[in-house]
Amino acid sequence: MIELSVDAAGLARSRFAVSPLHEVAATLLPWGVRPARDADPWVARARRVLRRARLPLLSELALDGGGYVPDFLSPHPSGPSPSIEEELERVRRTPPDRVLSELETLRDGRPGSGLAGSQLPPQVRRVMARGGAYVARQVAEELRRYWDLAFAPHWEMARAVLEAEVDRRAGVLARHGAAGLFNSLHPGIAWSDGTLRVDSRFTVRLAVPLVVVVPSLVAAQPAVAVDPVRGGRRPPMVAYPVRDRATAPVPPSAELARLLGPTRAGLLTALAHPSSTTQLAERHYLSPATVSYHLGVLHRTGLVARTRSGRTVLYRRTPEGSRLAGTR
Repeated sequence: MIELSVDAAGLARSRFAVSPLHEVAATLLPWGVRPARDADPWVARARRVLRRARLPLLSELALDGGGYVPDFLSPHPSGPSPSIEEELERVRRTPPDRVLSELETLRDGRPGSGLAGSQLPPQVRRVMARGGAYVARQVAEELRRYWDLAFAPHWEMARAVLEAEVDRRAGVLARHGAAGLFNSLHPGIAWSDGTLRVDSRFTVRLAVPLVVVVPSLVAAQPAVAVDPVRGGRRPPMVAYPVRDRATAPVPPSAELARLLGPTRAGLLTALAHPSSTTQLAERHYLSPATVSYHLGVLHRTGLVARTRSGRTVLYRRTPEGSRLAGTR
C-alpha cells in the first residue's frame, strides 16, 4: 500500500495532466507485455514494435515481471497537456546525476519499500559508463523512434479520450469535491482523512506537497511514481486506467437519419465522445471538408459544441444533441 499525505495547500496545488511519454513508458511495464482484454489494440502492437525494432536500451529496460522502470523515461508533465516534443526535450535535458541515480535504484532496489534490486543489463551498463548525459540522449532517441513507429498514428484519438476523461473528472470535482474525485478514479484508489491510498505491492508512506494525476489508456491498474532518488523532492505521479473509453459509433436510428440526413445523423451519433474533424473523417470515410461543413450546421443549430484542446478543435454533442440522438 502506498499512502500519500496531502494537506489543504497541497490538495489545492494538485492537478491532472495528459502525458504522451507516460503512455510510451507504461508499455515497458508488465501490463504493456500482457495488455488487458479491453486495452486499445495499439497497446499490444506497441510491444511488438519494441521487440522487432532496434531499440536496445528500451528493450532491456522493459519488464516482464516485477521491478522498476527509471522515471526519467517519462518526466512529470510540465503542463496540462505537453507535446511529445516538449517531453522528449525534457528527457534529453535530464540532469546526468539523476539519470545515474535512477539506474542505480534499478540495480540496488529499495528494500525498505519492497523494491528488489536487479542486475543491470549489459547494454545499460555500457551506456552508463559514458555518463548520464549520454544515457539521456540515447534514451530520447530511442523513445522518438518508438513513438514514431507505434504511437504517433494513434495519439490524436488517444489524447482526445484522455482529455475527455480529465473533463469528466473536473465535473466530479465541481459536484462532489476532492474526496469524491479521488474516490471515483478506481477501486484501488481511496481518499480519507487527508491521505491518498493506492493499492500497491510496494510499501511507501510520504507527506507530499502535491499530487500529479495522469489518466492512462495503457495502465491496467493504478500506479504511483515516487521519486526514487534519495532526498529527491519531485512530487508523486498517480496514474490510473481510464475505464470509460470511446467506443465505435453506433449507427443512427432511421428516424434521426430521416430528420437530419444520414451524414449529419451519423456524425451526431458518433459525438458521444469528443472528436476532431480529422478523426471523424477517418472513421466515417469522408473528406475533412465534408465533415467540417456538416459539423458547422450541427453547431449552428446547437446540437454540438466545440472546444479547443491545444491546436485541435474537438466537437461533442450538447445535451440537446444527446436528447435528439436518443441518449442521455
